[in-house]
Amino acid sequence: MRVHTTDLLTVSEVAHRSGFAASALRFYEREGLLSATRTSGGQRRYQRNVLRRLAFIRAARNVGLSLEEVAAALATLPDRRNPTRADWTRLSRSWRGRLDDQIAALSKLRDGLDSCIGCGCLSLKTCAMSNPGDRAAMAGAGAGHLPRLLRRP
Repeated sequence: MRVHTTDLLTVSEVAHRSGFAASALRFYEREGLLSATRTSGGQRRYQRNVLRRLAFIRAARNVGLSLEEVAAALATLPDRRNPTRADWTRLSRSWRGRLDDQIAALSKLRDGLDSCIGCGCLSLKTCAMSNPGDRAAMAGAGAGHLPRLLRRP
């Protein structure tokens, strides 16, 4: 497949159109999530369809997927092509459970914000009732009462 130079975008054009920083584009390229060609002067040029791939990466990251999971999802596509609508449906279907868990965790956090910050700190009046003797300390550092999904480092 021959690519016309008019179909190629500079780093700054892709950064502007995608909302990603140029440094993120270079990082994603090093990680194998994106590919670019080079001009004779060594400048990066991206095919226009990289914008769809970047939209996929952003959506996957917003769902909470790690870069490793994003790379694994993109690796399931034949010939490293961009995701189609059918691909997106198939891949995003597997994220539904994760989203449901995140929604439940956030709802629990929202509903408990008035009385507890989830850390076992004993600084709030209700901690003496919910966490007498600071039992939460036995679970380790951090906000042990928060749902697991909300305790990421």
